[in-house]
Amino acid sequence: MPNATIEVRRQYSQTEETGIIDAIHAAMMHALEIPEWDKTVRLVVHEPHRFPQTPEKGERYTIVDIDLFSGRSLEAKKALYQAIVRKLEPFGIPGDQIKILLRESPAENWGIRGGVPASEVDLGFDVNV
Repeated sequence: MPNATIEVRRQYSQTEETGIIDAIHAAMMHALEIPEWDKTVRLVVHEPHRFPQTPEKGERYTIVDIDLFSGRSLEAKKALYQAIVRKLEPFGIPGDQIKILLRESPAENWGIRGGVPASEVDLGFDVNV
C-alpha cells in the first residue's frame, strides 16, 4: 500500500511519464512484494526554476518519495533502491541523479477502506518482507 511521489525538473513525453510511473511501481512490486493492483504513484513535473539544484545535479535530477508501512527489511529496501535506479535508466535518468526517501509509519497511522486503521484490515499481502 505504499504511496510514491516522483518529482522531476524537466518535461517528458506522455509515454515517458507513464513509463516512469510504471517503472517505480514495478520496482515496488519487485522489492516490496506488493500486488500489481496496489498502484498509487504520482509524477510531479516542476519547472526548473521551481526546483533549483546545483549544476552537478543536472536537469534529470529526480526525487522519489515513498510513504509505506513499517516492517520492510533492510534487504528489501536495498533491493528497492537498486530496482528504482535500474528501471529509471532507460529514461536517461542516471543513478547518481536519483534521490530516494522512504518514510515509514505504523499501519495504524493509515486510515483506509472507509476510514479503518490499516492495522485492522487484511491488506492481501505481507509488509514484513
